[in-house]
Amino acid sequence: MTERISSVEEPVAAAGERELVVGGDRPIRLSAGHRLMHHDGKCSRPHGHNYEVTVRVTGELTDEGWVVDKGDVTGVVEEWDHRFLLERGDPLVEAFETSGDGDALVVLNHPPTAEVMAVVLESRLSDRLPDTVSDVSVSVRETSELCTR
Repeated sequence: MTERISSVEEPVAAAGERELVVGGDRPIRLSAGHRLMHHDGKCSRPHGHNYEVTVRVTGELTDEGWVVDKGDVTGVVEEWDHRFLLERGDPLVEAFETSGDGDALVVLNHPPTAEVMAVVLESRLSDRLPDTVSDVSVSVRETSELCTR
């Protein structure tokens, strides 16, 4: 005799807010260059990092049954992959544009530190994700010793 499992209506509508973590155990990786124009140390020179990014998104479930599409999250972060992050007013911005590499730039209004990167990515994600999202939190790991949340 085969036992039949009956269909049960699941309380998805009453699920409340849920959290999606993208990059938890396997961070989103991106390679990017930067420099800190007003720094007195070696970080004032152009250099790069293999950043690791983790994104936490809180919100109500959409009709598709998720908080957000993971691809929408990774797509925003990956826009910075293999780019050079510079602060507005840095002479390198003009140098990149003059050389024809202006499309390789991400120009920020503040120094391109891991902390600023996290804040700007949070803002960009908040602007692009659905209205059902109530919170976005980004952590950026620049080295094994430096992570900002």
